[in-house]
Amino acid sequence: MTRTGTTVTGERADLLETLAKHRYFLRHTARDLTDGQAAQRTTVSELTLGGLIKHVTFTERDWATFITEGPAVMEQSPERWRAWSDAFRVLPGETLAGLLDEYEQVARRTDELVAALPDLDVSQPLPEAPWFEPGVRWSARRVLLHLIAETAQHAGHADIIRESLDGAKSMG
Repeated sequence: MTRTGTTVTGERADLLETLAKHRYFLRHTARDLTDGQAAQRTTVSELTLGGLIKHVTFTERDWATFITEGPAVMEQSPERWRAWSDAFRVLPGETLAGLLDEYEQVARRTDELVAALPDLDVSQPLPEAPWFEPGVRWSARRVLLHLIAETAQHAGHADIIRESLDGAKSMG
């Protein structure tokens, strides 16, 4: 796998190729949609295609930053909770094209980070939160596995939303 002139091989290539595949499936569900369709709820859930893309972008950005800067990036505050909540919704003035462009930029930065890391075993302590076991550290590798799972799960959600929207499917 080559990104920005750097050849990535072995485990890193496998992780990045898997993440890229699931990013593609998520992006593919939004093909040929209008901004209004990307913001439309099609199930009882609050989720929308644009909101899922925005959420995955937010999540990937945070976890990639966590790899290099540690848990401070995820410290809880009223502003952070508001940003996290807003990351599930397409807000006034946001466009699908803009959301997809931001996602591509974040993906590129993550891929460049993985290529440049001296070691995938580099780790950081998880932030203090009720959903994390106290004292646990995650390696860069573990973060990437989490991002793959997060992206794949939300690509599946997106596929259901898209099929409910207009019958289009990502596969099949």
